[in-house]
Amino acid sequence: MTKLRLAIVGAGPAGIYAADLLIKSELRDFEVSIDLFDLLPAPYGLVRYGVAPDHPRIKGIIRALYEVLDRGDIRFFGNVKYGTDITLEDLKKHYNAVIFSTGAIKDADLNIPGIDLDGSYGAADFVNWYDAHPDVPRTWPLNAREIAVIGNGNVALDVARVLVKHPQDMLSTDIPANVYEGLKSSPVTDVHVFGRRGPAQVKFTPLELREATHIEGVDCIVYDEDFKYDEGSQEAIDSNNQTRVMVNTLEALRAEPQNSGAPRRLHL
Repeated sequence: MTKLRLAIVGAGPAGIYAADLLIKSELRDFEVSIDLFDLLPAPYGLVRYGVAPDHPRIKGIIRALYEVLDRGDIRFFGNVKYGTDITLEDLKKHYNAVIFSTGAIKDADLNIPGIDLDGSYGAADFVNWYDAHPDVPRTWPLNAREIAVIGNGNVALDVARVLVKHPQDMLSTDIPANVYEGLKSSPVTDVHVFGRRGPAQVKFTPLELREATHIEGVDCIVYDEDFKYDEGSQEAIDSNNQTRVMVNTLEALRAEPQNSGAPRRLHL
């Protein structure tokens, strides 16, 4: 039987699932072996270093990824930097094919005034900090009482939730000790989440929204002026069920008491 050697650069979910599919594929005439390479010492990519510590259900995906790696025909090599430790020419010499699944490793730059000022950070850096990424400092300058989060997707809500949530409520999770201590000493009282458009264009899910807006000791505040729908927004609401559910969820939030005097506030 012909042996087929494959290399995959990037051992996150995409790389591991690619390996799984290749092993299970219809390559009946080949004995397939796969080597996974990653810059980090541990595999799993964003599932390991991009999921908030209070989301253990999502981190549970690691169990399925581990089962793929636990087979004898797939090997993992960590702490390997592509372009330095190995090159494409090296891989071509030893493998029949190479797959790149490196993903996005840093934030896209925002072309807005002031983005380079002190106190301005990309979400990826902050997420890497609270997930104990080995390449980021163990401390984070949490010294502001009010924080702005620009974006209206799930990552933005993750960041806002971690900032505003009382850290003792995360002690039952796998939050790193240094992150717990940093959040515990944070003086933050208000976190503001900004999006370019209105409720019909938000990109987070109803589940993420409900979780972020129903935190004990935190008031969620929305503003009436944000609930004016232009023609395009109304068309999206009428034609898309997911958009309609999201808008209805926000409208229900709007109808709730806005300020109970809680020590922290999340502004949407």
